[in-house]
Amino acid sequence: MKPATQSSALKVQAALGAGFRVLEFEDSTRTAADAAAAIGCTVAQIAKSVIFRAADSGRPVLVVASGVNRVDEKKITALLGEKVKSADADFVRDKTGYVIGGVPPLAHIIPPVTFLDRDLEHLGRIWAAAGTPNSVFELTWDDLIRLTGGTVADVAKVQLPT
Repeated sequence: MKPATQSSALKVQAALGAGFRVLEFEDSTRTAADAAAAIGCTVAQIAKSVIFRAADSGRPVLVVASGVNRVDEKKITALLGEKVKSADADFVRDKTGYVIGGVPPLAHIIPPVTFLDRDLEHLGRIWAAAGTPNSVFELTWDDLIRLTGGTVADVAKVQLPT
């Protein structure tokens, strides 16, 4: 791990300011499991940024979820008041400025409607992508709320026992 050098990661560093440190890894941190393994934290502590497209308005919708949770699109639809659909790679890049696997929770080209997974609240330190598939930064729940202005919600899909 080393300080950020890639342009997208440096853009996130500039948006975060001096109180945060964007780090780059040699290996990918594209998935929550990859990031947790590289950092040495639990998968739950990874604050993954998932972008959806609002079906009618076309607005970008960002859900920052715990790495162990799957996002329930029906819950996001209810919160937004508009159906959401999975966003393709082109939509994600056009609206955020970043590639899938590197989308940070801030500094997007078009500010998204943002929902924050309440399951991240009690984890102490959390980690988020920082603009590239191998860069991250550490933050707290309070930092996440302050940086994104997101709405705290129950966004996780309920996992039924099998």
